[in-house]
Amino acid sequence: MYSSLVRIQNTFGFFTTVAFVVAAFIAASDFVTPRAPVVNVLKTTNLQVVRGRPHYYSSKKEEYAIIKFTLDADLSSLFTWNTKQLFVYITAEWPSTSVSGTTLPSNVTSNQAVIWDTIITSPSADHLANIGPIALKKLRKSAAGKPIDPSRGKITLKNQRPKYQITHPSGKIAETEDVTLRLHYNVQPWVGVLTWNQNADYGLWNALGGGLSKKFNLPALKKKDEGKKAKA
Repeated sequence: MYSSLVRIQNTFGFFTTVAFVVAAFIAASDFVTPRAPVVNVLKTTNLQVVRGRPHYYSSKKEEYAIIKFTLDADLSSLFTWNTKQLFVYITAEWPSTSVSGTTLPSNVTSNQAVIWDTIITSPSADHLANIGPIALKKLRKSAAGKPIDPSRGKITLKNQRPKYQITHPSGKIAETEDVTLRLHYNVQPWVGVLTWNQNADYGLWNALGGGLSKKFNLPALKKKDEGKKAKA
């Protein structure tokens, strides 16, 4: 009954109980920390629709849109001492029936495509960032051992080129109407549950302010002949 094995089991059980209780308190601490993320500016700066292969592995040519944008957002309040990293991405959204020459059922949900994303690590997780040694050194210097860096989460982009092009299963995307850009975020803590951008206030957590651009229409297909004439 009082063998070494039993003592080891009791010690391990006590350790796991204490670790679970501490982890629960750490996860709960996020709910008493205010959040007030805000997007000051999110707008398009340049729109193009061309025909070609949007990806190197594409088997055929199709229409795809290139959307450049400007972003000014302050998501620094999402960073606490329990934040591991913040995943931020921007989507282009438009109604299913707004694609030129395409008729879809009315019960089909809106189209949504990611055009840009980034991962912002906390100072304690900078070693996980997929960046070069020089950039990592700058991150560590700016953090200077601080668990919370006030500059983290502040994003300023001007005329940013998208990482991903927009396509459609029909192969046509030109002259699509009522398109909007929307910013999303996902908070990944060290301990606790993942949280996404919210549309309503919950306690000390405020809904994302802004984050939605004005509606715009994609232009007509840009032809090669038009580009040559413009250069001439």
